[in-house]
Amino acid sequence: MNRVKVLQAWLWCVSLWPCWLSHTVPLDCKDETGSLIQCTSISQEKLLDRVIQHAELIYRVSEESCTLFEQMFVPYPLHALRNQGGTMCHTKPFPIPGSKSEIQQISDKWLLHSVLMLVQSWMEPLIYLQTTLNRYDDAPDALLNKTKWVSDKLLSLEQGVVVLIRKMLDEGILMPSIFEHALTPYDEPSPEIPESVLRDYNLLICFKKDAHKMETFLKLLKCRQSKKLSCLSY
Repeated sequence: MNRVKVLQAWLWCVSLWPCWLSHTVPLDCKDETGSLIQCTSISQEKLLDRVIQHAELIYRVSEESCTLFEQMFVPYPLHALRNQGGTMCHTKPFPIPGSKSEIQQISDKWLLHSVLMLVQSWMEPLIYLQTTLNRYDDAPDALLNKTKWVSDKLLSLEQGVVVLIRKMLDEGILMPSIFEHALTPYDEPSPEIPESVLRDYNLLICFKKDAHKMETFLKLLKCRQSKKLSCLSY
């Protein structure tokens, strides 16, 4: 998708933001007494903590899913692909910082919008992954359950980030889902493993990398809000 088309899609989506926002249900959060309250009703600091907890859990489960898939379906010599997966991810063309120096330089606004962009970009691929894993004859229930759990948690994370954008940036216009969620195929399937398995493996590798970015961006944002600690480690 070229820059002109992206800009046109963005302007079109922004013109519809009131309708889009009205259909975004805020994340339910538990207060100290255990009762459910709307995320819009709790403090910005507590909401950011809850969103970070969501991101941490999503990243942890993504690691477990990737490891479990490797053990079940990927021959050991091909485990090295885990370190190469970032070059084939469908989110690679997104305007999201990759290096530590770039991450340190972007604004709080772009930290939040980058997280939202990543969350939204993975919703369709994870639904696809659930469908394709169900076709495996010997896919363990643990793997299927983890994939379904992550999809549900991503929706909750999106809702929390939407509310954070409104609270922290005083904005109603959000970064819309304007990017194509194309699944990047492998050019040369390995003779040792079916192309479909390589594709699913790559998806899990890429999601783990992007889940780590979501967690890192949110923790950097939290660090900046504290104004007490050095945030150069992120």
